[in-house]
Amino acid sequence: MPEQTTYDVAVIGAGVFGSWIAYCLRQAGATVALLDAYGPANARASSGGESRIIRMGYGADEIYSRWSLRALPLWKQLFAQAGRPELFQPTGVLWIAHEKYQYALDTAATLAKVQVPFEKLSLAELRHRYPQIALEEDAWGILEPESGVLMARRAVQAVVEQAQKLGVDFRTGQALAPEHSGRLESVKTSGGETISAGAFVFACGPWLPKLFPDVLAERMFITRQEIFFFGVPAGNSQFASPSLPTWLYLRDEFYGMPDLESRGFKVADDRHGPIVDPDTQPRMASVQAIAAARNFIAKRFPALKHAPIVESRVCQYENTSNGDFLIDRHPDCDNVWLVGGGSGHGFKHGPSLGEYVAALVLQGGASGAPQIEPRFSLATKNSTQDRAVH
Repeated sequence: MPEQTTYDVAVIGAGVFGSWIAYCLRQAGATVALLDAYGPANARASSGGESRIIRMGYGADEIYSRWSLRALPLWKQLFAQAGRPELFQPTGVLWIAHEKYQYALDTAATLAKVQVPFEKLSLAELRHRYPQIALEEDAWGILEPESGVLMARRAVQAVVEQAQKLGVDFRTGQALAPEHSGRLESVKTSGGETISAGAFVFACGPWLPKLFPDVLAERMFITRQEIFFFGVPAGNSQFASPSLPTWLYLRDEFYGMPDLESRGFKVADDRHGPIVDPDTQPRMASVQAIAAARNFIAKRFPALKHAPIVESRVCQYENTSNGDFLIDRHPDCDNVWLVGGGSGHGFKHGPSLGEYVAALVLQGGASGAPQIEPRFSLATKNSTQDRAVH
């Protein structure tokens, strides 16, 4: 497209949210520019890394279960179009809970309500199927057999590639903080480029508070998260799919994945780490996080107690105060949309969120247009971190 084109929409940020928003906008007929400072799913991004869980369970949060249910076939469809079906790994997802744990009970009830196939597993059934896991006497499980893993970095890159084939204009460049009083006409980049558009969607993850500090600095929490891959024993398949599904151990707040693509057994602590800056935080694993991961492994997967760490990754979550997504207009600029707050659980929802945001942006306040879900509004976000969505 010519350099001086005025686009219908400019999307800032080519992570999972921004890439799907751009794709869905273009599918709906809009002209779209997609801008990212470092490239799709880059090493600094919250959408980077090798893998993310896609699961339907969300406790009583039916809205997220329905969005996940909608998203999975859209992911599969895009991967088929791209000739990359391996970017979804159907490992199944196993929730491990303890007796009378309300979140798990609510998850089972919601899965039944929205008609997601699942199995409830007793302690005896868990021990028979998964002898590699050390379980408490009050443990029970929920297995989602049709859920699994999205190969994150490559998945986002595939979305951007497919969006470009539809006509989205992808550019590498760092957006500067806009002057956003009244209506925004354009954004400038650090390289001196100007991108003009009728509407702007800022979906730049942990950089959102940097671009809009007056609105988001105290409403979004950027936390350090560390992930480890443990080497599995030679010739041992019990830590790979299908012997072991993707799993979430609710009592310990750890989750992980079987050995995929011979990369290692993934283990991560879901508890929020310290507040960090995505541009400057060190990306080397900490002694404390290594110790916590090793302690968990020794407790729950004792056969891997002495396994080597073959890879580690430091990234960040980017959450709102309560864990709900942020999808709303900028309070002082009606053609600027702020989209974020997905880290820790948002990756899977990319296609559903893309459809939703595209409809909001293109239909605006027209009769019959979708309304902003109150839970996603800026007004529901505050300055006290109290995550209620997992």
